[in-house]
Amino acid sequence: MEEEAAMKLLVYGAGVCGSLFATQMYEAGHDVTLLARGRRLDVLRREGVQLAVEDGPVRRVPVPATGQPDDAYDLIAVCVRTHQVDAVLESLAGVQGDVLFMLNWAAGPKELGAAIGPERVLLGFPTGGGTMDGDVVRYREENFATRRVAVPVGEADGRTTERVARIVEAFRAAGINAKAQLRMDAWLTTHAAFEVPLHQAVYAAGGPVALAAKPDAVRDMLRRARQNLAALVTPPEPRAFAVMRVLPLGLLVPLLRRFLKSPTAVRSGLSDHSAATTGELERLHEQLRARLGAR
Repeated sequence: MEEEAAMKLLVYGAGVCGSLFATQMYEAGHDVTLLARGRRLDVLRREGVQLAVEDGPVRRVPVPATGQPDDAYDLIAVCVRTHQVDAVLESLAGVQGDVLFMLNWAAGPKELGAAIGPERVLLGFPTGGGTMDGDVVRYREENFATRRVAVPVGEADGRTTERVARIVEAFRAAGINAKAQLRMDAWLTTHAAFEVPLHQAVYAAGGPVALAAKPDAVRDMLRRARQNLAALVTPPEPRAFAVMRVLPLGLLVPLLRRFLKSPTAVRSGLSDHSAATTGELERLHEQLRARLGAR
């Protein structure tokens, strides 16, 4: 990206996804500020973003941090938990700039637009993962498979626009594999339709490996996901999820059990039973029930 094309960017949320995203954009030459609160803000101001590839050495990136947003940005990327969005909306109502919500969200864009203006709302989803080890973000090194998983970005109403094209281009120039997603709202709802029953089953079993050892529980989880997908008012997005509604459970159950026992599943957020993850799952479940109709 040419220097004159650098954007003024606020990354709202300094957890794993926000920290990784802010670092990539900062190192690509953008004017990035990372918004955090409390002790996390103090650490960021003193140490910068601390990153490590899994158990590797820690490196520090001096991304500027703040506790309050400025008055205007080219783009505000919101990387928080689902149940934390209400507070974010309140603080951004008077801040100028397009707002890209990169998070789990199954309630649709209406609530977001009502708070900050519908013309400002963009939807997306982060694909990177990792864990917080104290103040250090430990993330998984990319491989061939993960590099192919693109960060979807789209308009709330599904249109193709120049601003989405510009954002995708900026992300790609920073080394982030991004793509324009035409049906982003449907994508997020489809994702929740599968993710909610999966996380609930993993939590009830005591972890992904424990769930893999219970084929009946895996089968029940897939049935609930199928019910959710069948209740969608629009076709699933990506369309590949429609296959889940027709493939025999006898094929799907062993495939999912194999994934749950894999290192990828063990290192993923499926093993996170923190209060923050539980709160997010509860809010996402509420949104999904409201969107699909209580089941």
